[in-house]
Amino acid sequence: MESFTCSKLVSCHGLPTIITLLYFCTIATTLCLAARQPEQRMIKSNTADFIKTSCGVTRYPDICYETLSSYARTILTSPKELANAALSVSLNEAQSTSASVLKLSKGHDLRPREAGAVKDCVENMRDSIDELQQSLIAMKDLHYLGPEFELQMSNVMTWVSAALTNEDTCMDNFEGNGFNGEVKSTVKGYIIRVSQLTSNALALINQLR
Repeated sequence: MESFTCSKLVSCHGLPTIITLLYFCTIATTLCLAARQPEQRMIKSNTADFIKTSCGVTRYPDICYETLSSYARTILTSPKELANAALSVSLNEAQSTSASVLKLSKGHDLRPREAGAVKDCVENMRDSIDELQQSLIAMKDLHYLGPEFELQMSNVMTWVSAALTNEDTCMDNFEGNGFNGEVKSTVKGYIIRVSQLTSNALALINQLR
């Protein structure tokens, strides 16, 4: 028996009236959409499982899944796309954090030591942003085949590790006495999230090896 396809059903030429044509084509479209729904649900479920399982190798699996699940259509079940998405999320957060810290640095009620620490943190975050951008560029040139793969992977991981180090250094600037508790906790709140995201990205990149 000849198999049914949406394209055959949609081929409605030669029917006696426009009304009949529209009627059968509407039915065809409805049936085609209904036929695709189970497949789409399966793909969505497989992608969600893939992201959740992959996030299990990170230090912060909950935030990993929370931030990457919205990229499901791009990620599907591709480890490389997952790593790219994680890097993009980390970069976006680093840019947001940098803007917040820069705004804080322009406050007039900072103590001298606080002002210095915040200024250094601004520089740290600028470096982190640049390093994450470099890692994304390097990821685009990443090919699984060929002798250069390990060198390319090493470059990507070096950039991301450097970004994570700069984020940690930002917090180190606030160690010791002489800081307003509110200023310190505000900066810490910014930095913790971006460092967690960068740590997750590094773990997912490492899984490409």
